[in-house]
Amino acid sequence: MKKILTTILCIAVICGACLAQSSKKAKYIFLFIGDGMGISHVSLTEAYLADKAGKTGSEYLSFSKFPYTGFVTTYSANSFTTCSSASGTAFSTGYKTKNLMLAVAPDSVTKLKSVSYKLKEKGFKIGISSNVAINHATPAVFYANNISRTAYYEIGLQLWQSGFDFFGGGSFMQDKGKGKNLQSLEEITKNNGYAITWGIKEINEISANVEKVVAFFNENNAVQNLSYAINRKGDEAKLSDIVEAEIKFLKARENKGFFIMAEGGIIDWCAHDNDAAGTVKEVIDLSEAVQVAIDFYEQHPDETLIIVTADHETGGITLARTGGGKNGFSSLDGQTGSVGILDKENGRAICDSINIAAGVGFSTKGHTGIVVPVYAVGAGAELFTGKFDNTDIPRKIMKAAGFEF
Repeated sequence: MKKILTTILCIAVICGACLAQSSKKAKYIFLFIGDGMGISHVSLTEAYLADKAGKTGSEYLSFSKFPYTGFVTTYSANSFTTCSSASGTAFSTGYKTKNLMLAVAPDSVTKLKSVSYKLKEKGFKIGISSNVAINHATPAVFYANNISRTAYYEIGLQLWQSGFDFFGGGSFMQDKGKGKNLQSLEEITKNNGYAITWGIKEINEISANVEKVVAFFNENNAVQNLSYAINRKGDEAKLSDIVEAEIKFLKARENKGFFIMAEGGIIDWCAHDNDAAGTVKEVIDLSEAVQVAIDFYEQHPDETLIIVTADHETGGITLARTGGGKNGFSSLDGQTGSVGILDKENGRAICDSINIAAGVGFSTKGHTGIVVPVYAVGAGAELFTGKFDNTDIPRKIMKAAGFEF
């Protein structure tokens, strides 16, 4: 009898702890999207870090240590293999659409509402950020609607209309339209109540009176994305710098909480290039950006939720390509730049030889349809376990915050 009572008491304590955890509401929500980052990208990066440390196996990334993990399906409304705008639409709105469409239903008419707007209506401050252009597909699905993800000028016009509080990343694509004869998006945004800053120094010195900002972190307007990690020199900005500035800005102005979506967009581009060295450096960059959020979480553990996932997998990466399964992952350090910046004639050959030396293979230069990982920690993190559809992401976010979707 005593043993039975002890067992019942233990179950009650465990259930009570579970209820206490589930009752915590997420006030500060981070959604990190590694564009194109499959489980193989994570495995490769961890193997590289272990090899660098003189070990065989895996060296955890900041987010792969999270206590809750799962897998997310990625197919779109019209294809098993999604594109970023279709998958981003699922993440943002909770509904699937066709490839190349942006937060618009498959009927090409119905506009879909992003979770960022839903949280804004609840009083949350909103931050949208990326290390690529701020009107590129993944950041755009969180504030814009268009039947074409490549309508960059029209998408950029919707940025200021959102009323969101912080935008950070690369500058506008097609700033003056396709014909370069329209009014500058930067000018229009500034004329509609947004401060515009360039670089780390300007955003860190921004006035406390500024309520809405678009912070560009690329070096100049000729190249919209931030530098590839493998090409970066000196003190050029990276994703962690954006997230750090974003947290600082939003926390100083929030009352009911904030929601941050931060994209590591160049992971996808490196994988499209079948560039293993570049891919690894970009995943490490994302891990460092997540660490900034973890540092914030440690100060607010009962109110913070961090989710890290991907919109799809790119490249079909495999490990142990060499005979006998021997790998020299740290040989990736022998590559001094991205494929596009290496010698124009020999860059591809250099990259391929280093991939082979490292034992890394690619099955495609495009996207694949396999499930992608999700990692979570904090208030409501238990919702992000098991296998579920990408349309469940915003629904779970709203639930974690204590709201109906």
